Amino acid sequence: MPMKFAVQTSILSKRWRYIWMFVTNLDFGEIHSMDSLHSLTKIVDPVLKFCTPSQVKLFRLHFPYICARKSSVSNWIDELVRLKISELDLQVQQLQLPPSMFTCRTLTKLRLDRSGYAFRDVWEFKCPVNLPCLKTLDIAVYASPSVNAFKLISGCPMLESLSLEVTWFNMNEEDYVFNIPTLKRMKLTWSKYDRRINKVILNVPNLEYLYVCGALRSVFVMENVSSLVEASVPLDYVSYGHLSAELLMGLSGIKSLSVYDQSSPCDVNSLTSPLPIFPSMKHLVLMRFRHFGQLFQFLESSPELKQMCFILAERFQQKPEEYSWVEPELVPACMLTNLTTIKFSICEWWKRDIPFLKYMMGNAKVLKTMTITWENMSNENEKLLCAEAVKLLPRASRYCEIHFHEN
Repeated sequence: MPMKFAVQTSILSKRWRYIWMFVTNLDFGEIHSMDSLHSLTKIVDPVLKFCTPSQVKLFRLHFPYICARKSSVSNWIDELVRLKISELDLQVQQLQLPPSMFTCRTLTKLRLDRSGYAFRDVWEFKCPVNLPCLKTLDIAVYASPSVNAFKLISGCPMLESLSLEVTWFNMNEEDYVFNIPTLKRMKLTWSKYDRRINKVILNVPNLEYLYVCGALRSVFVMENVSSLVEASVPLDYVSYGHLSAELLMGLSGIKSLSVYDQSSPCDVNSLTSPLPIFPSMKHLVLMRFRHFGQLFQFLESSPELKQMCFILAERFQQKPEEYSWVEPELVPACMLTNLTTIKFSICEWWKRDIPFLKYMMGNAKVLKTMTITWENMSNENEKLLCAEAVKLLPRASRYCEIHFHEN
């Protein structure tokens, strides 16, 4: 419960007057009526004053539009460390981390959200890092201070979940090496737009989930991802095709893959680099792809695929000849023996999708469920016509059911 509502319970009765002081989660979310540093300090200071050690589990402070004094926030963190804080979640305009935070023995979760360029100063620290209980770390990195960010990561011997946003690379930046044997979940966000290529080396033997988003400008070297089960990645097969191919090659052993196409609308019907074989993949999601030919390249590389979700990109700028259906020469193996579920998004140009749906339903021999989602279709008559046309398509599987949903 946010502190705003916890404190309000004090007016219910005399008995409830001080109950709010025993809350374990100090959640100072965005309170719109609090528009000044004085208002913020007036609330936070007395709350921390009444807390006792080991009482506070979570401290959440989200005021991205109030420019708090660095010294005030630093003092609050010092006090929270004394109170044996477990989870710390900060989003403020200016932030200075005291040395005590880097050696907090009770901290299990740390989230530092970026709020303006003043946030980059947070990484200018020289103290040693020893966070023996920290399991979840969510941080953003600006330019050259990334060295200290990795110093922070290396000081967390029990780290299980890491979310790292890199907003820019320094031109002299070395390769990013993640050597974290305890890590299970990783989210990497690249927001840089320079064309310099660097390496991201992953030696994470217990990693189960990998999420990469933003501009793909790095060569991923998978030294050890033997436990990886699920991944979500962006691809750009025209401008950075070699990077996409290298990334997919390192993910060939996973069971679940989500791919977001970042290529330009003028790209060709097929991917420019051959795909690796995904011998264990059961679940596939393709988002913003523009051509059915790209889909079938993934189907041909995934012989054990059971579930597929295909979300086409906006097609308003595509010419009819760019969107024409070309039937594959051979039916992918997964459609003959394993593919049981298909989810497909359809827009107002649904008549162009009918040949594709006819092929899929007519060749997927063990298909159980075909789910069609209408995207940006407000005309009820068009929906009815689309549903009737799909229901009349021949089905290779006698057990196939068709469902329609609104987005």
